[in-house]
Amino acid sequence: MAFSAPLEATQTDLFSETSAPIKTEDMLAPESYTGLSGFHKYWGKKPTESLSYLIENLTEEGDIVMDPFLGSGLISREALLRNRRFIGIDINPFSIEHSTFLLNLPSNKEYYKALLEIELRVAKEINETYKTSEDRVASHFLWEENKIASIWIKPETGRNRIEISPTQEDFIQFEKYNGYSPRNFRNLTFFTNSRINVKPTMSVNDIFTGRAMHNIDLIIDAISNYPTHIKRALLLTLTSSSGQMSNMVFAIKNRGGNGKRNGVENKIEVGSWVIGYWLPETHFEINVWNCYKSRANKLLKALPDHDSKCYSVSNDHSKIILDNSDVWLVNSDCRKALRSIPDESVTLVCTDPPHSDRVPYLELSEMWNSILGYNVEFSDEIVVSNAKERLKSKSIYNSEMTEFFLETARVLKKDGFIALYFNARDEESWQYLKCIESTSGTLKFIGCFPMVYSATSVVQDNRKGAMKSDYVIVYRKSNETNGRILPDFLTKIANWSTTFPEKA
Repeated sequence: MAFSAPLEATQTDLFSETSAPIKTEDMLAPESYTGLSGFHKYWGKKPTESLSYLIENLTEEGDIVMDPFLGSGLISREALLRNRRFIGIDINPFSIEHSTFLLNLPSNKEYYKALLEIELRVAKEINETYKTSEDRVASHFLWEENKIASIWIKPETGRNRIEISPTQEDFIQFEKYNGYSPRNFRNLTFFTNSRINVKPTMSVNDIFTGRAMHNIDLIIDAISNYPTHIKRALLLTLTSSSGQMSNMVFAIKNRGGNGKRNGVENKIEVGSWVIGYWLPETHFEINVWNCYKSRANKLLKALPDHDSKCYSVSNDHSKIILDNSDVWLVNSDCRKALRSIPDESVTLVCTDPPHSDRVPYLELSEMWNSILGYNVEFSDEIVVSNAKERLKSKSIYNSEMTEFFLETARVLKKDGFIALYFNARDEESWQYLKCIESTSGTLKFIGCFPMVYSATSVVQDNRKGAMKSDYVIVYRKSNETNGRILPDFLTKIANWSTTFPEKA
């Protein structure tokens, strides 16, 4: 499979240099995550239609929009394209890296040129590690009970794979990399969290084969000297494809339940890394270069075909609003970063904080942060974690979220707004929100509306008990009774309610 040569005018509408106004009906049927917004997996992405609508209607050009739980960072570009300034804060280093990428994109021609150079440097060496006894390059190894059960090879023509049985030489080739210790990325830090199938004794060697780690190192070596904005895109391509490079790729057998698929007995298909660190006995080891190339081709189609506007990004939380940056992206506990922001300087806080124990973002991002070369401060994360040794209980969560809200109320301008994306099934997780009016003294609940997810997500659609929507809960800062007066545009949103939402 060759890299797809850049085409003219391939930039997605979502990230065009100018953005058309969002209508209320756009939020009822948001588009699925495609293009740049679908390039990298990140759990809990919110539809950009609702983010953009709130920015357009609750702020003016030049105002500051803030997201203290930045996540994937899609909101950052939506704000800047509308000529707002932006503050993004997240304790997850990956979040800051991905957001910076969105704001300083390489052109597809720059990216394409780098990919061709990297291919010349490392593709042949990587493919040599997957050579079979027949001297052909394998695309997939099917593993069952710690043994290679089958080897797949892509034919020179046609789509049907060639399957061969492994020989002793294939096992010897694999054994060459046993005990490999990666040079360019660190070991992984795990806790005892059955929800995502990890425990402290697990290491990077459980997640990747030695052969995969060796080849990931080769790719990191090859991209190390590129200009920062290109290197960032190349590294994120690696993290985006790393799940498919791991031991977590399920082998799906007989999907459909009748023992056949398209008339073929015992049909086996390649699954994907969805959520958690599950290590199935029957899984695929996939050619690392093929994984990287596949993901790179998807990004190529989404990148702009011209030099995109680059924004001046500051990462110094001690100088927020004291310099002339367009945007501040700060890797920090949001409570610490908020303390450096002047009183009444932010017009809109639009954010999607951790929803109690729904998704352990930082623990799930550990593989990516390792590859990116970042260490993580788990102790400062505001979250409810099933990992008991982290001491992240719901009562502590409520206390820390209340602390966050009080700092947020301080930096919010009078008559400014907070739009909070939230939902939870248990009553305790709603506790801090129900008390925030009395504890802050200035924040007034003015209403909410349901926000349906737009992603065609395997997790959201199929996981038992998965929620299909959040509420967008809107507060206004005011010491006056008119703080509850509704802007007209809010009342036009479908299913807008002035009643506080009940738990899901």
